[in-house]
Amino acid sequence: MKIAHGTLVMAADGKKALLLRNEGDRAYPVLQALAHDEIDNPATRELGSDRPGRSFSSTGPGRSGYGDTDWHRQGEERFAKRAAAMLGEAAKDNEAGLVIVAPSQFLGSLRDQLGPTVKRRLLAEINKDLVHHETDDIAEAIVRHVETSPAS
Repeated sequence: MKIAHGTLVMAADGKKALLLRNEGDRAYPVLQALAHDEIDNPATRELGSDRPGRSFSSTGPGRSGYGDTDWHRQGEERFAKRAAAMLGEAAKDNEAGLVIVAPSQFLGSLRDQLGPTVKRRLLAEINKDLVHHETDDIAEAIVRHVETSPAS
């Protein structure tokens, strides 16, 4: 599998998403930016200030504590929904395949939000955090992935 001219590439993490299109050819991809989205998603320790609550057992002296709410993770989940919508909207106007480059946890969140049409057109999911790298680095990671994948 090589990425053809017009293939859409999304590089994302929990805070930033870049939508790119291959303007090069199969051998030498050249990624052009189509859109980007970014949110401010601070760490949970900066968002929540209260300690988790306590629960008392209805029988006996037992108590237990509630788990902390991971506000940062919830922000990533909301952003995954936005990124999936951005990819779906771009895929409507483009018949080429799709490649997603994201760290594993965000990749899982994003995969859950993708529609069936987008999932069918997905060529590769690359487990790397490259959203803050140059487009040449992203293209190089895709080429390396293609060269090492069994379907190439």
